Amino acid sequence: SDTSLNFERVLNVKDSIAVRRPNIVLVICESFSAYKSSMWGNPLNTTPYFNELTKKGVFFDNCFSPAYGTAKGIWAIMTGIPDVSDVKTASRNIRMVDQQTIMNQFDGYSKHYFIGGSASWANIRGLLTGNVSGLKLYEEEDYSSPSLNVWGISDKDLFLEANAVLKQQDKPFFAIIQTADNHRPYTIPDEDKPFVTLRSFSKDSLEKNGFWTNEELNAYAYMDYTYKVFLEAAEKEKYFDNTIFVFVGDHGIRGNAGDLFPKVWTDQGLTCQHVPLLFYAPSMLQPAVVNKKVSQIDIMPTLAALCGEEVTYGGLGKNIFEKDSAKDHHAFIVDSDLGNIGLVTNNYFFKYNRKTKEEGVYSLLNNEQLKKGEPADSLLNQLRNLTIGYYEASRYLLFNNKKKKQ
Repeated sequence: SDTSLNFERVLNVKDSIAVRRPNIVLVICESFSAYKSSMWGNPLNTTPYFNELTKKGVFFDNCFSPAYGTAKGIWAIMTGIPDVSDVKTASRNIRMVDQQTIMNQFDGYSKHYFIGGSASWANIRGLLTGNVSGLKLYEEEDYSSPSLNVWGISDKDLFLEANAVLKQQDKPFFAIIQTADNHRPYTIPDEDKPFVTLRSFSKDSLEKNGFWTNEELNAYAYMDYTYKVFLEAAEKEKYFDNTIFVFVGDHGIRGNAGDLFPKVWTDQGLTCQHVPLLFYAPSMLQPAVVNKKVSQIDIMPTLAALCGEEVTYGGLGKNIFEKDSAKDHHAFIVDSDLGNIGLVTNNYFFKYNRKTKEEGVYSLLNNEQLKKGEPADSLLNQLRNLTIGYYEASRYLLFNNKKKKQ
């Protein structure tokens, strides 16, 4: 008899905007770390344009990447499964890379993936082209723009090249744009420097506000400028009004979140995983700020719901536009290097070390670690069971979420 577990379910939500068969542009933003950006009040105000944009869309201010690193972020977004593999990344594992994806099931949509450089690292090309049939993958050699550095063409040029392709599409499209410039060597093209406010702060000011160097700070300003260039170009095109733009960080960056966040962010490393998530479609989505805890794994099921696509889904994400305020929303996170797994809930962060079995529950409200005894013990048991459940389910699904034969 078949003893395998079955996580598959059919998702079929008809949202009011689905009749429009909206296009999707999903921007995966390199190192877009929440506490370093403007939306939570960082005094260095690194992303003023994006901050204003979040007021015109549906902004999830408690989104987490399950793991750290670009390949693991792309994996979580594409598959809906946290990459809990201990060795390198799931994308590099030949036994894991065959995955059922929601993007593949967007019927009648053309599929596009734009990256400024090469998709040869971490077998990302294999993950994408192997699981999304008919995907058009655009890499450095496909563009007329000049290379900027090791990551290929500049993000500004990448956005403009993508826009040039998307404006020519005559049927609905699902496009992903993966940025890279908010990453060492933090190159800003000379032609763009006049349009970016380059600033210089003392080491003390930088460190107090979560930055190490002025180069890193100015890379955030450049990132903000590239979003502006892209959306101002897109706004002039016919596709704009019928497109849902999604912006999400691929991961955060560990560091000092200072007084902007509960101490848990800095002390327990939540800075590493906390990223902005914005759904922007001014003619379709009413602006809102949503505080519930969500994850990168929720993006694809949410897009399927917004577009009314009936999909078969075996991942762990959910439609985060659902009105379910009574539920305790949570985000699972994993740090394979240290052996930690954890869960961010409405009010707590639970952390468990798989190697040492050490565990702790930390209040997100007052930073305290909960003491032993009731009611903490029953909360601890509940969170431990849920966290280990997420971990084991993810481990199982990495091997058992194979795409259907067409």
